[in-house]
Amino acid sequence: MKLAHSTWLEAKDYFARRDLVVLPVGSLENHGSHLALGTDGIIPSYLVDLMAEKLDVAFAPTMPFGVADHHLSFPGTVSIGLDGLYMVMKKVVDDFYHHGARKFVFLNGHGGNDPALNRIGLEMAPQGALCAILDWWVIAGDLNPAWRGGHGAGEETAAMMAIDPALVKMDFFCDYTPQDLSDQLTYDRGSNVLCNGISVNVPRDVVQYAPPGWFGSDHPTTANAIWGQEMLEATAQFCIDFIEKFQKVQWHGEIS
Repeated sequence: MKLAHSTWLEAKDYFARRDLVVLPVGSLENHGSHLALGTDGIIPSYLVDLMAEKLDVAFAPTMPFGVADHHLSFPGTVSIGLDGLYMVMKKVVDDFYHHGARKFVFLNGHGGNDPALNRIGLEMAPQGALCAILDWWVIAGDLNPAWRGGHGAGEETAAMMAIDPALVKMDFFCDYTPQDLSDQLTYDRGSNVLCNGISVNVPRDVVQYAPPGWFGSDHPTTANAIWGQEMLEATAQFCIDFIEKFQKVQWHGEIS
């Protein structure tokens, strides 16, 4: 059930029967010149639509903002930062806990959100509650290595083609050559550089190593809607399988 479409009486009945809530979390940020800023929220929301047809659990509305400080050079990006996301989502979780929820599944669309969500999970566990974080793009890549991808690259482009082709604007697509940090510290992936064959993270704004905003070995021009739909359906089915197992877990928070 989608809580935003339900009455409080329906919610009361649900929490008398179940103690699990799915919390989709996105971000409003650069995804290259060809993808919508809301990609990280649109994809989890679509996965919710696929899952809600088959799964009797409560789905919260998608959180549209996340941790995107490294994209702020791109107009339209909004970041509420680690502290902001933590405070908002912790309050959401606390309120659902008050209503009887003890299992929380973050259906996450953006890697920058993970530290805040992890913190919430660690804080809830001693209270007899469990949080799980489902990073959809990681799950997809583990299900099929051919789907594994970077940021705003083939994986996300394929997903958006399947969801709404109007939000994929390849007429605006810009290719580029990744920017090395120096002759001896060369581009690896994301903000990482290679030093003597070893990858080292050097945090900085995306525009400083990938000027158009996308990066990854899965080039956006290889994407197609068939790939996207197969990937999204498989990912949704995995999430369903996980949630069905997760909701059966008996957890009280004791440390032995």
